[in-house]
Order: sequence, then structure tokens, then C-alpha cells
Amino acid sequence: MSLLVKVCGMREAQNCQAVTSCKPDLMGFIFYEKSPRFVGHNFTMPELLSNDVKRVGVFVNESVDEMVKLADQHRLDFVQLHGDENADFAKALYEKHIKVIKAFRVDEHFDFNTTQSYTPYVDYFLFDTKGQHYGGNAMRFNWDLLQQYKGKTPFLLSGGIKQEHMNEVSAFKHSQFVGIDINSGVELSPGVKSIEKVKEIIQELN
Repeated sequence: MSLLVKVCGMREAQNCQAVTSCKPDLMGFIFYEKSPRFVGHNFTMPELLSNDVKRVGVFVNESVDEMVKLADQHRLDFVQLHGDENADFAKALYEKHIKVIKAFRVDEHFDFNTTQSYTPYVDYFLFDTKGQHYGGNAMRFNWDLLQQYKGKTPFLLSGGIKQEHMNEVSAFKHSQFVGIDINSGVELSPGVKSIEKVKEIIQELN
């Protein structure tokens, strides 16, 4: 089975078009002002070359009303909750027929039982490295910790993943592991991706 690839932290229209040509499965746009990859207040969703690339809006502790508004405005296929949102946020989006990805920041103290309350409302979990910021920490965590996850919701791996980690990605085994999220590990500058690096990763995993 080939793994899903989500390219996150996209912003510039031309770069989006170029990354789309590499055929990722999902493309992430960050609607969080404190992120160096924030799309900006006057953002217009680029016309993607293929409807096969799903649009993901990434939010941190945003109101449900604002997320619903932006999901409609930008024709988002998924809303990613990347802050401290409880399961009520996921439920509210689910009830409005919005697909949800819930991110968790993992370290050796993370309790995987905290994922359970989200399970009825979420399409994917995303396990990221716990750091000083809500994502974008460009560091990997110990993937062996994920063997503690016994849930049935499929998940994406995130956190500083680069092309040189592809052997480890291919070797990683978990019944619910379905893909990876790449961002800073394939960047030329915040929000601008190296097409060569993205292409290499996608080709290697497929």
C-alpha cells in the first residue's frame, strides 16, 4: 500500500501549482497568525491543477464559526485542529459535515488514551513532535512511542520528516499508519517548498 503524502505550510500560488504537479494527496494551508507560514489575511486559494489534491486548512484554537466560514470560503476538504481543541470542536465540525484531522503533540509523556474522545468525529489523527510551538518545530519524535496507540482512527506521521528519513518511514509498521506530513524538511524558505525534494519523497513512497 502506498502512503499518503500531505505537503503542509503552502502559501504561494506558483509554488502550489508546482507542488501539485508532484501529485501529493493533501496540501495544507495554515490559518494561524503566529506561524511563519500563515497564509495571510487576504489569502486566495490557488486554483490547483487537480481535484485529487485535497485542501486542508490548519487552525490553532480558532472558533468553530470562523473555521466553518473559512472552510466554505476556501473550499477546504479537511479542517486540521492543531491546537488544544477538545473533542467538542471536532464534534461541532463533524455535525456540519466537515472532515476533521486532529493533531497531537507527542513526547514520552503523551497519553494516547486522550485520542479516544475524538474518534467518532475525526477522519485522521496527526502525530507531531511536542515542542515550544504549535507545529513547525522541525524535530522528530521517537516513533516507537506510537506502538502505544491502540485506536482505530488512521494516522499521519509528522515532525521534521525529510527525504533522508524515507527508509525509516518505509520500515515503520503500525496497522493505522497511512501517511506522512512534510513541511519544513522540504522547504527553501517558510512557505516555499523545494519541488525536487517533494518529488523525491513522493516517488520513493509510491
